[in-house]
Amino acid sequence: MISLEKFDSSSYDKLISWIDSPEALMQFAGPSYSFPLTKEQLEKSGGDPNRYAYKVVDTDTNNTIGHAEIHLISDGAVLRRILVGDTNMRGKGLCSPIVAQLLRIVFVELKQVKVELNVFDWNTSAIKCYEKAGFIINPNKVLERTVNGKTWFALNMVLDKDKWISLSST
Repeated sequence: MISLEKFDSSSYDKLISWIDSPEALMQFAGPSYSFPLTKEQLEKSGGDPNRYAYKVVDTDTNNTIGHAEIHLISDGAVLRRILVGDTNMRGKGLCSPIVAQLLRIVFVELKQVKVELNVFDWNTSAIKCYEKAGFIINPNKVLERTVNGKTWFALNMVLDKDKWISLSST
C-alpha cells in the first residue's frame, strides 16, 4: 500500500537522485526545470501556493518511493510530476493507487470539477493507467518537446468530477 505525504526539503536529495538524465527530467517535469535538477529549482517551485507536492511512501516499509503533484489552475487542476522513482517498485501497479489518491484530493479536498494531465505518447503504461482512472485523451491539445534533438509529443488527458464519481461508485 502507498500513502501520499507532504513533500518538503527533507525529500529533495532522494528526488534529485532519481532524475539522472535530461530525458528523465523531461519525462518527470516537462520543460519546467533544467538538468541537472537542483535543490534551488525545487525550492523555487515549492513556493507556488497553487502547488501541492507529495512524496509517495510505501506504507509497509515507510520508504519514500516516488513523487506526485497537483497544481491548481484557473479552471481546475493538473496532475503533474508523477514518478515511481524507486526502480525496484516500478511495474508493480502503483500508478493506479497513486492516481486514485490524487483524484480524491483534487475532487474531494480541493473541490475541483476538472483535472487534466500531460503524458508522452510513448509512455503507454502510464496512458493505460490514466485511462483506467477515467481520463480521456483531449485530441485538441498536443504538446511538442525537444530532448537531445528528438521530438517528443505529449498527450493531454482530462477527467471531470461527474465521471470520476460515476466510476468510483461502480
